[in-house]
Amino acid sequence: MWAALPTRNTSVSLESSRLPCAGVAIIKKRVTKTVRRNPAKKGGATLSTTVYQELRSDLLAGRLKPGEKLRAEALGQRFSIASSPIREALNRLVSEGFVLLEDQKGFRVAPVSEAELRELVRARCWIDGAAVTESIRQFDVAWEESLVLALHRLSRVSRWESGHVATPDPNWEQLHREFHRTLVAGCGSRWIRRISEQLFDAAERYRLLAAQQIPERNELNEHKAIVEACLARNAAEAVRLLEAHYGKTFSVIMGSPNAPAQRAD
Repeated sequence: MWAALPTRNTSVSLESSRLPCAGVAIIKKRVTKTVRRNPAKKGGATLSTTVYQELRSDLLAGRLKPGEKLRAEALGQRFSIASSPIREALNRLVSEGFVLLEDQKGFRVAPVSEAELRELVRARCWIDGAAVTESIRQFDVAWEESLVLALHRLSRVSRWESGHVATPDPNWEQLHREFHRTLVAGCGSRWIRRISEQLFDAAERYRLLAAQQIPERNELNEHKAIVEACLARNAAEAVRLLEAHYGKTFSVIMGSPNAPAQRAD
């Protein structure tokens, strides 16, 4: 929805009710133009946020490749806006580690490497392992029900789009994200949940870059086993299964033709 008009414009439109119909039409037309010229918001979000969200989605899905140049001018043409919101969006992505800003070279997509992926997997095991352990320690019915529901929803959607070999289904991707978010949600720490989501996104970038070359794998059984251990309140087993789950993903990514080099370029 477009941003609200300033008070002075609103009063004009109210006074127009005493004018002839033609005058009302002219004022309405002018008011509409005033609203559309205001670039502050688009659909409830700032233009910078809209650009940030779209670029972030492209980065995570692998549509923007590691090392690819991100020129503010070209992106401005793509989104039909000035370069200022573009740069603001790119700087947000720099702070998250998805984009690099280099002196004299500008912005580019952050490179990938085996070393970084290995570090991401290790960090996820630490953070998510601690979160799952604490969630089980604080075990409550609400977390139990949400975990079962997240698994059920994930089990009802195919990982691949129908008729498209090795093309990830966006619905599955979203439900997969929700499952892992729910898995750590019972820990009671907003900061731990936030860090877990950041690590998930960083690791997903690697998985989606290699998605078309990753062999078939019954991830659903791995998810089910983790949930069963959680419901049995067996923290040690749940953490062991979670670490094995992340470790297997690391192995299949590194075994794919698109496996990242040992070190970033």
